Amino acid sequence: MKWPADRITKSSPKSFGMYEKAVALIAQGKDLIHLEVGRPCFDTPLHIKEATKQALDDGIVHYGEFPGELKLREALAEKLKRYNKVDFSPDEIIVTNGLTHAGYSVCMASLDEGDEVILLDPYYPQHVNKIELAGGRVVLAPLDKEKGFRIDAESIQEKITNKTRMIALVNPSNPTGRVFSAEELTSLANLVIKNDLLVMADEVYEQILFDGKKHISIASLPGMAERTFSMYAFTKGYAMDGWRLGYIAARQQYIEALLKITMNDVAHVNVFAQEGAYAAITGSQQVVADMVAEDCRKRDLVHRYLNAMKGVRCPLAEGTIYAFPEIRGTGKSSACLANEILEETGVVVEAGSFYGKVGEGHLRICFGAESYAKIETAMQRMTDYFNTKI
Repeated sequence: MKWPADRITKSSPKSFGMYEKAVALIAQGKDLIHLEVGRPCFDTPLHIKEATKQALDDGIVHYGEFPGELKLREALAEKLKRYNKVDFSPDEIIVTNGLTHAGYSVCMASLDEGDEVILLDPYYPQHVNKIELAGGRVVLAPLDKEKGFRIDAESIQEKITNKTRMIALVNPSNPTGRVFSAEELTSLANLVIKNDLLVMADEVYEQILFDGKKHISIASLPGMAERTFSMYAFTKGYAMDGWRLGYIAARQQYIEALLKITMNDVAHVNVFAQEGAYAAITGSQQVVADMVAEDCRKRDLVHRYLNAMKGVRCPLAEGTIYAFPEIRGTGKSSACLANEILEETGVVVEAGSFYGKVGEGHLRICFGAESYAKIETAMQRMTDYFNTKI
């Protein structure tokens, strides 16, 4: 009997990077500080949990609408218009099991065997398997490393062939912490329109912005709403990573095909969890602002410590929950350094090479994953390591 299907064997091996090594050490009883996993350390705000518990008490436990509950989609449409400056009707929104499910649905509905999807390098690794499982092929286009990982439209144009179908954009950027400017996004939009392409826009960090930076949804640019699958989630901004709630906004001509995927893999998202999502969107956003303010405080702490370490240079993250320090001055590869830091200090960070060729020479450090006190302890341990071993 043949097993498994070709779509499995032909796709890249699954990998969770340093997390897998950390799990093995935890099983041996080692106490670690996790700065490798992109999860918020905060509890989900109380009013969101209370709304969900009330939904259960009210008997909201049965089948719901395939695209998501109408009142939630109406609230999301209003949020998109107000915050993202994009005009989508509730019928142009599908509630999904997190952004991961949204991306998988977009790839399955958009790609035929052999279609190429351009990822900007450094890239978010989870998008690779989605593309490959749908039959697509990943093509990497480098961000301009010497200019702080700016979008370089010329280098992207060089990667476009007659098989190119789509560009995947993560903005704000995981792993670099960049928030792409209007100029960068306009250059990318012009290239997309010129070459008749689609965009899969991962905007999960849209709310986590620092120093007055503004997030621009690429679908808000002229001619781009018709070409963009805008994907969002409650994961980061509302500290709801375990809830698995996200959504896709796309023009009506794409919705039927997307629903053909979502209806067949999950039918619809948990109905009482959607009540929590509704409370998140319609309630006070001060809870988000408070969490972002604390993330900014932790960002500044990490930045200060890293720039005092031998061989390390770290720009301030403009958004997200990641620092992406350059470590070429240490003379070590990113994988080697990440492993040594784990072994010597018990602090888990991710190698930049995990995010692509352009990521080599960097580490990714999640300052959102732990409390301020724990992050300070991690930075002190790393400082001791760099002072004695580098």
